[in-house]
Amino acid sequence: MKNYWFFIVILLMIPGVEFFAASGSVDFSSTAYGTISDYFGSSIDPNAGLTAFRSLLVPMGGRSEAMGTAFTAVADDSSFMESNPAGSSQLKNTEFSVMHNNWIADTKVESAIYAVRFNNFGIGVGGKWLYLPFTEYNTFGDRVSKGYYSEATAILNISYNFFSGYYFNGVSLGANLKATYRGIPDYTNVNGVLSVGSGASQSALAVMGDFGVLTRFNLFKLYASRSRNFALGAAIKNVGPSVLGEPLPTVSSAGVSYSPIRPLLLSFDGNWPINLMDPSLSERFYWSTGMSLSLADFFAIQAGFLLKGSDPRFSLGATVDVSQVSFIVDYTLDLTTQAVPFNRISVNAKINLGDGGRLLEAQKVEDLYLLGLEEYAKGNIDVAVVYWEQALVEDSTFDPARESLTAAQNTMKLQQRMNEIQKLEQ
Repeated sequence: MKNYWFFIVILLMIPGVEFFAASGSVDFSSTAYGTISDYFGSSIDPNAGLTAFRSLLVPMGGRSEAMGTAFTAVADDSSFMESNPAGSSQLKNTEFSVMHNNWIADTKVESAIYAVRFNNFGIGVGGKWLYLPFTEYNTFGDRVSKGYYSEATAILNISYNFFSGYYFNGVSLGANLKATYRGIPDYTNVNGVLSVGSGASQSALAVMGDFGVLTRFNLFKLYASRSRNFALGAAIKNVGPSVLGEPLPTVSSAGVSYSPIRPLLLSFDGNWPINLMDPSLSERFYWSTGMSLSLADFFAIQAGFLLKGSDPRFSLGATVDVSQVSFIVDYTLDLTTQAVPFNRISVNAKINLGDGGRLLEAQKVEDLYLLGLEEYAKGNIDVAVVYWEQALVEDSTFDPARESLTAAQNTMKLQQRMNEIQKLEQ
């Protein structure tokens, strides 16, 4: 029986933590906080903020954000869409995710992703909408304009896993095609009169692409499992032409992930921003690291740290699985802004729509392989060969059956040769 009481205790603790912080018992303006802020403030990037469509850099949420966005080599759920487009061809299950990210001030981000895998082929679609209320007042305090500043992104994903087999997980290549629209409401001119069409002149449409590669294998593995414990990934994101004289926020990323023990996953990403209009104005290199720890079969925690210029971010998340639905809650603390409790929270609901029967097929192949081993041990080589041939019909990449079949065929040839020699001697 699952120990859901453990998660309930965690939920009951949250209001107490919030009250404790809000009541002033925690001094978020402490000298230590100011010292940390001042230290990182000395590393301000002079090229920060020179690109358009900055919403492309705001995470949707989910495990990716909880792990500090160090997800390029992890890419094992629908969060792959923003981190590495090669992830869809190695997904374990078909997934549908909806996310809400309560970002900075009144800025909100709403997102949805659907991704499905057909053997070595993966596809996905996603959408992301960032919006911020916009209200303009004149010098007399009268409201003259209102609306929303928004950036909406549509994503189409495709990937394929090449050279996959029993011993080698393959190399996945993937790409995203993205279109982003920036909408700005009308605003007043220098005379304080609402200028019709002024917002439309600043609104714009951008088209871009992401490209990624991902591979998994076993390295320094201390436990028995069919899943690979080490992964390498790389991606270049938001590659496209400039918009209204401003470059897109192009970023190249490389990542590594490692699971030293079954419940623990560690990850690291290095990121290199690229100003395609003028590379000399590119932002500085930044990095992130993350971890995920499974405390029960239905409960896991994630944590991460991202350092970008003078902006260090700590993130903490929790994942709870209830039947076929996963709920993920993330909290991000930005130490260069205001440290207040629950000021940046994202919520993700992820629905597991099944694996398309892949697990049952894999079990069938393994059962045929084991039946062949049993018959081979009994000396029934002909029967063993039949089982292994059936296993390869079901899955031509199941190398243990191929190896056993080759050994059995060689044994049968040797026996036949020995029988021929015995006949000659007689």
